[in-house]
Amino acid sequence: MAAATLAMSGAACCDELLPYEVVDDAIPASLTGAAGDPARGRSIVVNRQFTCLLCHSGPFAEQRFQGDLAPSLAGSGARWSEAQLRLRLVDAARLNAATIMPSYYRIDGQQRVGDAWRGKPILSAEQIEDVVAYLATLREP
Repeated sequence: MAAATLAMSGAACCDELLPYEVVDDAIPASLTGAAGDPARGRSIVVNRQFTCLLCHSGPFAEQRFQGDLAPSLAGSGARWSEAQLRLRLVDAARLNAATIMPSYYRIDGQQRVGDAWRGKPILSAEQIEDVVAYLATLREP
């Protein structure tokens, strides 16, 4: 548990972003070339440091004060493919320039970014894949 907490604390590793290809409204290929881990993805989603629950609600009965600014994450896996979820996490602004959702795997063109996050993605490629894997399991509305 402590190792998982340490792995999730702070900004993602400051290595260069891995390349990816956007096709229509999706990023078809895994950023890492491997599937993510849904359990780690859930841990990231409910970790307040990453702000998912600031705006979203979902099937997280143990979590108080879930957001209502954005769609519920319940049913995400039924609404979007893994490739579509991946783009929404990587760079939501690519789909909606006016979105308030952060681009979790982008460093260029960011304007309202805290000093701790400047020049670094919010999530690593591995963390993106973990969250995608978890959200894909959410099939019930």
